[in-house]
Amino acid sequence: MAPRKRKTSKAALKEEEKSRIAIDFTEEELEAEIKKAEEPRKAEKTEKQEQRKDKPSRDEKIRQNIDKVKVKEGIIGYILRSTKSASIDLKDSTKIIDYAVLSSSALEASEELSNTFELGDVKHVIVEGNIVKLLSFIIEENKVSVFMEKNVDHKRVYKDLLS
Repeated sequence: MAPRKRKTSKAALKEEEKSRIAIDFTEEELEAEIKKAEEPRKAEKTEKQEQRKDKPSRDEKIRQNIDKVKVKEGIIGYILRSTKSASIDLKDSTKIIDYAVLSSSALEASEELSNTFELGDVKHVIVEGNIVKLLSFIIEENKVSVFMEKNVDHKRVYKDLLS
């Protein structure tokens, strides 16, 4: 009986070729080839990181928009709270605690009412008093409250903050 011829698959041949190729390279040449193959991936990764740097994060965008809105006529100030920090800018610093409590209470009450009456997600909350109006909303991890005079168009302020 003649010995059977062993069948080899293409995959097996490719593995054999790879090992022969690796043997033919010196260690330095092999490292150089690996680095050369990795360069396009590194360049692509660096390009993506630079693109992210050019685009402001959502938090930065909100802060930029608030800075634009706070200088408009009739805006009294704002409170911006995130999971990491809080920013408060009010014209009347003696009322910071009052405004902070009002802001927090308005957002909590709106969530409670929404859950109780199954209204769905709350886009924004408007609390209107005799002199002051409050616009509050949550965007991602940020709780934003803007205090303004009663005659200010809160819809326009809201639109400006989200742009």
